[in-house]
Amino acid sequence: MKRSDQSRGYIRQGAWAIALSLLVLTKLNAQTIIPIETAHNALVLQADAKKDVNTIFFGKKLANKEEYAQINGQYKQTEDYTGQLNSVYTPSGTRNLVEPAISVTHADGNNSLDLKYVDHTLTAIDGNVSLLKIRLKDPVYNFEVTLFYKSFYQQDVIEQWTEIKHSEKGNVVLHKYASANLYLKSPHFWLNQYHGDWAKEMQPEQSEITHGIRTLDSKLGTRANLFQPSVFMISLDKPAEENEGNVLYGAMEWSGNFKIDLELDYQDNLRIIAGMNNYASPYSLKNGEVFTTPAFLYTFSDHGKGDASRKLQNWARNYKILDGKGSRLTLLNNWEATYFDFNEQKLADLLKDTKKLGVDFFLLDDGWFGNKYPRNNDRAGLGDWQENKKKLPNGIASLVKEADKVGTRFGIWIEPEMVNPKSELYEKHPDWVVKQPNRPEYYFRNQLELDLSNPKVQDFVFGVVDDLFTKNPKLAYIKWDCNAVIYNAYSAYLKNQSHFYIDYVRGLYSVLQRIRAKYPTVPMMLCSGGSGRVDYAALQYFTEFWPSDNTDPLERIFIQWEYSYFYPAISSSNHVTDWGKQPIKFRTDVAMMGKLGFDIVVNKLPEKELQFCQEAIKNYNEVKAIIWQGEQYRLANPRSGNLASMLYVNEQKTEGVIFNYLVNYRYGESSKYPVKLNGLDATKKYQIKEINLFPGTKSPIDGTKIYTGDFLMKVGFNPILNTDRTSVVLKFAEVK
Repeated sequence: MKRSDQSRGYIRQGAWAIALSLLVLTKLNAQTIIPIETAHNALVLQADAKKDVNTIFFGKKLANKEEYAQINGQYKQTEDYTGQLNSVYTPSGTRNLVEPAISVTHADGNNSLDLKYVDHTLTAIDGNVSLLKIRLKDPVYNFEVTLFYKSFYQQDVIEQWTEIKHSEKGNVVLHKYASANLYLKSPHFWLNQYHGDWAKEMQPEQSEITHGIRTLDSKLGTRANLFQPSVFMISLDKPAEENEGNVLYGAMEWSGNFKIDLELDYQDNLRIIAGMNNYASPYSLKNGEVFTTPAFLYTFSDHGKGDASRKLQNWARNYKILDGKGSRLTLLNNWEATYFDFNEQKLADLLKDTKKLGVDFFLLDDGWFGNKYPRNNDRAGLGDWQENKKKLPNGIASLVKEADKVGTRFGIWIEPEMVNPKSELYEKHPDWVVKQPNRPEYYFRNQLELDLSNPKVQDFVFGVVDDLFTKNPKLAYIKWDCNAVIYNAYSAYLKNQSHFYIDYVRGLYSVLQRIRAKYPTVPMMLCSGGSGRVDYAALQYFTEFWPSDNTDPLERIFIQWEYSYFYPAISSSNHVTDWGKQPIKFRTDVAMMGKLGFDIVVNKLPEKELQFCQEAIKNYNEVKAIIWQGEQYRLANPRSGNLASMLYVNEQKTEGVIFNYLVNYRYGESSKYPVKLNGLDATKKYQIKEINLFPGTKSPIDGTKIYTGDFLMKVGFNPILNTDRTSVVLKFAEVK
């Protein structure tokens, strides 16, 4: 989709605003004001006369940026013992009395650190993106920290990270090394956080933040988000609603252990310190070595959670997710049709079913590899990536050719970071396995991790993917799984075990970078027995992620709803399966709110159900661009009523799709009232028609009526949900 001329002008205007805000500095009494402005917001920093750099404002930007210099005068001056409450990057061991962003032991054993302003520079990356660097240095030790602020003007998003280096005579130990240290002022703060487990991901919790420190973290090593994801919301003043309230979204771009400290200090202000988890990970930094932290991203909205999520989704599609502005492939997966029990003939039949169904390709899941230890269950074979000769005597190549013959494509499942103890790889390379040498092995799903801090292991994992594509250049898709967490963390390769958790993730990214350098366009799903791994660092290498192994459509409404606050629909892989008691229509309608796939036995579908699926795929192909690239509006929250309603509308506001579901019908509930739409053009006229009708049914909705956008947003539209119509998909379009 091409940006409108108005949008391009908006971006150019943004570039000028950023440049002027950062290059035209306001100096008052030897104080330097550094405002970082986006389209609607400002993060204002101040280097004071003592060369301390502090945050003095974060929120909706001022019309006159020269007035930022007057902000400090509006707050009660605090006593000296408040130390460095609003420091942009709080060090430990000197004047600071609160949770630090950085803590070190110098080469001479001293634990103190002070960081003073040296200079700052601005680089305009393009018309929308700028990078600010602020250099800080300890006046006593030759120790330096550079803060990076990458601002995306139109999207109101900031990515923040740090570089740490020194020139001391010996190593410096980093005990804590945050990516960002935010400081917010408000009478009250409310936290929206998430918890979960396998098949019950993204369970939301909201609470007022009280004094002290609230920590969101993970110590799992890999599949790090299994119990608690690294995304959250902070509401200022009062809990934000969908369309009103002040709210900040935050997220770590890191696929390993993370830690986010939320400290409400004794002056009633909130400090957010986010970065890699320093748990079991003091890092020994050599002279001249640069330690770069992962990015922490955030956006702020004074128009509620919905506006904040649309900003983040827009940013993700344009700047972060691999091929975020491109297309995606629909699929048929064999897993629930065969599990581990298949052969070439079964798969050949499923390839024909793929074509019959009308999806883009067939995905072969787990169980295709291993000979000495065949992968007939999840207890053996991981690591031995040779085709199983009994199941596939002619190899993957014959299946790729067969797919081509029947007019479809072929994708494959791998889990290359993992190994079963019952495998040839484990026998040949026990030193490649993450395990303590003097302790019993402890398994998660009967498997262990390979040590990705080891370059030889990185070569092996890259080789798994490279070998598949070398032998099968027409391979269309990779499903990359990760089903275990790290127990007994130990690397036979590393001399310093404190570096393991960091170097594991660095090794993973190194492999993914090599894969994308050689195979830049191949679609890959980021899978992890559910959503235990998704984050924006990983999504630079993957086109989509798997939200949950729980594909019960009723549960998926809630899971997909919560994930939509942080990730766009184009990145969410949703499959129609036999989980749940809902009819095939309900299951398909729910899966269409993202990247559609099927994991069903096609040849066992009754005639009308097959006909429905075929027509639904055709409908999906007509509206998928709106779902993937359009703006998303949550209209009716399933957690606060009997209905769920989600709208997607294109940039021109000429077309849209509304998904409606009855999530509670124990007592004959129905949609008694119209659902108010959002995001339309009040002056345009629209027609609304129902699509995805089950064969033999007739819609009660009159598709010939015309409504203004004003009417639909103020009065609304009733999708007519009841116990006989539990899911309704509506398509609307402008009429001239």
